[in-house]
Amino acid sequence: MEEQKEEQPGLTDQLKEYVETRIKLARYQAIDKGTSFFANLITEVFVLICMGLTFFFATITLALFLGHLIGSYWIGFGLVALLYLILAIAVSYTKDKYLEPRIINFLLRKIFKPKK
Repeated sequence: MEEQKEEQPGLTDQLKEYVETRIKLARYQAIDKGTSFFANLITEVFVLICMGLTFFFATITLALFLGHLIGSYWIGFGLVALLYLILAIAVSYTKDKYLEPRIINFLLRKIFKPKK
């Protein structure tokens, strides 16, 4: 009986196929990461815009309410501006110790989050 031998591909052919497969895998992983990143970016920007608009209208509402209570709308808006100035000063003094490390850690978790 004659044995039929299936010819195995050579080592160089196997290496070429392996490299091509790895390149395809890296390309697909990059596409997956990129699309996930941009989808997350779009939703985060939308949420930030909505929150910004909410904050803006809440600020106007607060200024009008304070102005109504005091009897002068320009004083109400001035008080809200003073509140923002105090918040800005507080943030500038605490940003290095408290805010920046938390923001950096949040962004790193977002970028390198594992796939579910």
